[in-house]
Amino acid sequence: MCNTKQGRGSAPSEMCTSKIILRQTRQFSSASMHTNAQQASPMGTAGLTLDEEIQDEPRLLEQVEAYFDRASLKSGIPVDYLSYIKACDNIIRFTIPLKRDNGTLELVTCYRAQHKYHYLPCKGGLRFSPIINLQEIMALASLMTYKLEVAGIPFGGAKGGVKIDPYDYSKSELERITRRYTLELAKKGFIGPGIDSVGPDMGTNEQIMTWINDTYTNLFGDQEINANCCATGKFINQGGIQGRQESTGLGVYFGINELLENEFFLKQAKLEQGIKGKRVIVQGFGNVGYWAAKMLHQKGQAIIVGIVEKNSAIYDEKGLDPDDVKSHFTRYGTLNYYPRCQEQTCIDPASFIERQCDILIPAAIERTIHHKNAAKLQCKILVEAANGPTTFKADEILAQKGIMVVPDILINTGGVTVSYFEWLKNLEHISPGKLSKKFQQRSKLKLLQTVGMKITESSPLYKNLEGANELDIVYTGLEDFMTEAVQKHWALALLNNVPLRDACYLQAMTDIYKNFKERGIAVQ
Repeated sequence: MCNTKQGRGSAPSEMCTSKIILRQTRQFSSASMHTNAQQASPMGTAGLTLDEEIQDEPRLLEQVEAYFDRASLKSGIPVDYLSYIKACDNIIRFTIPLKRDNGTLELVTCYRAQHKYHYLPCKGGLRFSPIINLQEIMALASLMTYKLEVAGIPFGGAKGGVKIDPYDYSKSELERITRRYTLELAKKGFIGPGIDSVGPDMGTNEQIMTWINDTYTNLFGDQEINANCCATGKFINQGGIQGRQESTGLGVYFGINELLENEFFLKQAKLEQGIKGKRVIVQGFGNVGYWAAKMLHQKGQAIIVGIVEKNSAIYDEKGLDPDDVKSHFTRYGTLNYYPRCQEQTCIDPASFIERQCDILIPAAIERTIHHKNAAKLQCKILVEAANGPTTFKADEILAQKGIMVVPDILINTGGVTVSYFEWLKNLEHISPGKLSKKFQQRSKLKLLQTVGMKITESSPLYKNLEGANELDIVYTGLEDFMTEAVQKHWALALLNNVPLRDACYLQAMTDIYKNFKERGIAVQ
C-alpha cells in the first residue's frame, strides 16, 4: 500500500490519512518542541539506525580517529602531539533525578565532553536522544574542534547529551530536565560564557537553549555581565540572532555554490558549472535537510528529485517543492501519501538514496553511508550535511568510484558559525548593524547627491539606501566564512594531492599544533 507509483495530482484517501494521523499521535504530542530532532528508527529504515548492518565497522569515535590518522601521515607533526590533539581534555557523565508528571521518579543519564582547551570557550551542541553514549559524545566533540578550526572560529570543541527520547516527555518535564542539567554543568564548571557555550543539536531547539540561558543567568547574572553568552540558538527576543535556524542548511548551499564554480572541482566531479539544474537527493528532512533543500531549490534553482526520511521516501524526476513537502511532513510526520510525486515508499526508503543524481546530501545522523550501500550510490558529489554520515570503509569505496565527498567538518559549519555571531552579539549587547544602519543610509544618500541625483529622506527611493540589518549581516558573514573555508581547503587538497576531507583534518591539526607550540601546553 505504501510502496506506490502515483500521478502528481493524486491525494491520499480519507482512510489513508486517518491511519497516518493515528500512527503519528505520539509524535504530534510534542512535535512543536523538537523541530530539530532526527529520531532514529529501530528498524534501520532510511539507514538511520545501522548497528546491526555495520557491526564490522568502527564506532563513530574510532571512525573520526581513523580519518585523523590518515590525514596525519602528511602532517609532519610528532606522534606524541598527535595523540594529545586527538585526546578529549575533559569528560563528565552524571545522573539527574526527574520527578515525572505522574509523581514517579526517573534517573536520566547526562554527558558533556570538552575536547580541546586551546581556545576558550568551548562550543558544541546538546543532544536529547535515547541512543547516545559516551563514545558518541566524545566523537562529536572532537569533530567540533576540527570543524571550528576549519571555519576559522576561535573556540574549542565540545558536545553534550541527555539520554532521553524528547517525544516521551511533557514540556514541563523537559524544562525540569534542562534546568537540572544546566545546574549540574554549572556546579562542575562545565558551562559559562568564557568556559563552554551550549548550542542546539538533535532533539533540542530555541526553547531548550532559552531555558539553559535563563537558568545560568539566574545563577550568575549578578556576577557575570556576559552571562547571556552561555548558550546560543536562543529565541530572538532572549538574545538569539536572526538566521540561526536556517544557518546550517544555508551554509551547505554556500559551500556547494562555491565548489560548483571551481573549474578543478568540476573537472574531477564531471559536472557542469553552477547549481542550476543539478539533480539533488536529500536524506533526512529535519532542520538541516529542509533548509539545504530549500536554499538549493530557491536560490540555486537545483532540482530536488528525492527526499528520504526514516519511515518513508518520495521521488520525482521533475522536481519536488521543499516547502510543500515540509508542510505535508509537518502535518503528518511522514512523507507517506504525499500527493505531488511520481514515486513513494515506506517499505525500503533507504534505497532511494541509490537513485541516480548529481548531489546526494546525507542530513540525518551518523554512519548512514556505509560499506553496504556506498557501492550502490550513483551520485557525483556526496555532501555531508550531517555529522559523520560516512564510515571509513564507505569513504574508501566512494573514492574508488570517483565520487567527490565534501566532508562534514567543512560543509556543515554554518550552524556553529552563526552561533559564533550570536555569541559576539551577546558580548556586545547590541544587534549587529544597529549603530551603523542609519549612518550607512545617509552616507549613501550624500554620495548620490554629490553626483547630481536628487534624492531626499522623504523620497520613496531613500528606503533602498538603508544600511544592513541583522539578517543581512548574518547572511553575508556566513557566506564569507563558508566561501573562504571552501577556497582555502580545496587549494590545500590540490597542493597536497589528498581528498578534501584529509585536507580539512590536516589543516585543523596543523593549526592546533602550531597553537600548542607557540603558547606551550604545561606549567614547567
